[in-house]
Amino acid sequence: MINKTAMITICGRPNVGKSTITNALVGEKIAIVSDKPQTTRNRITAIINHEDTQLILMDTPGFHKPKNRLGDYMVNVVKESVTDVDAVMLMVEPVAALGKQEEALIERFRGSDVPVCLVINKIDTVEKTTLLSVISAYSEVYDFACVVPVSAKTGEGLDELVEELCKFAVEGPQLFPDEMYTDQPERQICAELVREKLLNCLDKEVPHGTAVEITKFHEREDGIIDIDATIYCEKESHKGIIIGKHGTMIKKVGEKARTDMEEFLGTKVYLQTWVKVKENWRDSSALLRNFGFTND
Repeated sequence: MINKTAMITICGRPNVGKSTITNALVGEKIAIVSDKPQTTRNRITAIINHEDTQLILMDTPGFHKPKNRLGDYMVNVVKESVTDVDAVMLMVEPVAALGKQEEALIERFRGSDVPVCLVINKIDTVEKTTLLSVISAYSEVYDFACVVPVSAKTGEGLDELVEELCKFAVEGPQLFPDEMYTDQPERQICAELVREKLLNCLDKEVPHGTAVEITKFHEREDGIIDIDATIYCEKESHKGIIIGKHGTMIKKVGEKARTDMEEFLGTKVYLQTWVKVKENWRDSSALLRNFGFTND
C-alpha cells in the first residue's frame, strides 16, 4: 500500500541522459531520446511505485544558454522545477570538472533547502577508479544528500538510485493510480515520437526548428487508430529537406514513428503526415503558446 510520496526533479546539461534514465526507471518509453541537445522541451512527469512509496519524477529540458524564446521557456521550466519539490537529481557525466551549466544549477540550489542527489551517469564509459575524482570535484563545491553512480544505458546502479530516492519521500496519499506511469496525454506522446524521428533522421539545425501537432486522433470500431500529424518548420528550404526527394524522408520518419506508436498504443496505427512552414516560430510568443510552450 502506497503511503509515502516524493516529488523529484531531474536536471542537468543537455545530452547527459535525463530522458534515458527516466525511461529506464519507469520501464516504458515516455520521453523521446536523441543524441542532439535540447531534445526535451517540456517537463515530463514519470511515476514509479516502489514498495510503499510513489516517486513522481520530473524530467526537464537540458540547462543551456537560450538563443530564442523557446530556449527561454525551456530554461524557465528548469528553474521553476527545482523549487517546491522534495528533492532534486543533478545528473552529470563522469568528468572531474564542473561546466558552466553545473555551476549555474548548483548556485541555484544554494538558494533553497531542497536536498540534492548527485547522479553520475554513463559510468559504463569510464574506468571505475576515475569516479573517485569526479565525486571529489563535486563534493568540494556542494554538500550533496547522496551520490549515486549509474548507467542509464546498461541499468547499473538504478536499483540503488531508487532506494536512495525513496529516502526523500514523505507520508501522504497516493497521487496517481497504480497503472499510471505518466500524466502525458497519448496525443502528446505520439507528437513527440514524430519529433524524435525528425531529430534522429535529420541533420544540423533543421530538426531543432520543428514542432509537431496531432490534428486527428480517432479510434475505429476495429481498434485501429487514425492519427494525423502536422510537422511545422521555420523555412521553405527546411520543408523540402523534411519531405525529401520523392518524399523519401517524410516516409522514413512516418514509418519509424508509426512503429513506435503501435508499440506504445498496443494497436495498429494509420499515420498521415503533413509539413507546413511557420517562419521563426521559436521566437513567436503566439505560436509558442499555440504549440503548448507556455509558463501559465
